[in-house]
Amino acid sequence: MRSDASDMSGVLDLARELTARPSITPDDAGCQRLVAERLLPLGFDVEWFLCGAVSNVLLTRGGGSPSLWFLGHTDVVPPGPQELWTFLPFRPDEKNGELYGRGVADMKGAVAAMVVALETFVRQHPEHGGEIGLLLTSDEEGEAVDGIARVADELRRRGRRPDYCLVGEPSSRQSLGDTVRVGRRGSIHLRLQINGIQGHTAFPENLDNPVHRLAPMLEDLVGIRWDSGDDEFPASHCQVACIRGGTGARNVTPASVELLVNFRNGPGSPFTAIRERFERLLARHDIDDYQADWSVMGEPFRSPAGKLREATVAAVEAVLGVTPELNTGGGTSDGRYIAPLGSEVLELGLLNGSIHQIDERTPVADLDRLCTTYHDILRRILTPSG
Repeated sequence: MRSDASDMSGVLDLARELTARPSITPDDAGCQRLVAERLLPLGFDVEWFLCGAVSNVLLTRGGGSPSLWFLGHTDVVPPGPQELWTFLPFRPDEKNGELYGRGVADMKGAVAAMVVALETFVRQHPEHGGEIGLLLTSDEEGEAVDGIARVADELRRRGRRPDYCLVGEPSSRQSLGDTVRVGRRGSIHLRLQINGIQGHTAFPENLDNPVHRLAPMLEDLVGIRWDSGDDEFPASHCQVACIRGGTGARNVTPASVELLVNFRNGPGSPFTAIRERFERLLARHDIDDYQADWSVMGEPFRSPAGKLREATVAAVEAVLGVTPELNTGGGTSDGRYIAPLGSEVLELGLLNGSIHQIDERTPVADLDRLCTTYHDILRRILTPSG
């Protein structure tokens, strides 16, 4: 059963209302309560996971299998200089068929589409089998410590998980639905401090310049081929984010130099392999006085082809008229916390070309089209005729 346009009315209004709330991470600014107030009258159960300044909410209806949860976030990044925006970032407005506002693409527009898709599905299938749900956090754009990571820990403790999880991150590149994420690369941060002996530049025999130790090692680091990737994962790589050192004086060498590096890794280069290879690199360059602080922000994950992938590809083709590319590009997402529970996880959302930028925006027409696509995925998984 396909829904008509009248069933999906209200996506734009809800997207505007959510975007108007200045939910700069980790502040939810009442977005989740607004969503809950819409879904509770339709028979959804609500559970709040409040962790300090972070708000997480799980809204579910029904039970058993199959279970499909939508996953999203209500927090946004800071807007930057407001005077550079065409419209004030938290006063959403339209121009040339696009809705402007901080978070409209990442990802309040998708959250609005999810909510209306769920409302429509319940009205059309009040006695549906299985379970439908919506999981939201206000800690995706920030530290991501008290958000879905913490909720996933609690779900694991209870032995609970959805069969399928659809994340609304802005996956699309040129047109809505042209890309569906079937996994994500991992993200690893490294802070390396190399120690030396500070001294006068005129007396090299009395000093040990850590910058001189760093330079040849750094050249080798950026040239490493960590792996070759595969059909769905690009090759793992690293990028130097920052180099700090020096006293500010031109005739004094630093006592230490600090290097910040980010690794984006696929399954072919797990964290332990990257760390061991990096330590061998340091030893090869005779760097033994150092401190290395590693932070694994997320392990790579890939969901094998299953019913959610089948339903999502079919819905995108039927509703949007495109065959999506299946890949693992982009950064990390909260799907990395749900996938290890054993759920099939995919990502489908709005265009990502303007996210985190001044004048973030999304085509207005895409809001209803994404909602219709989400609804079609629900229908294909939850109804017998799916």
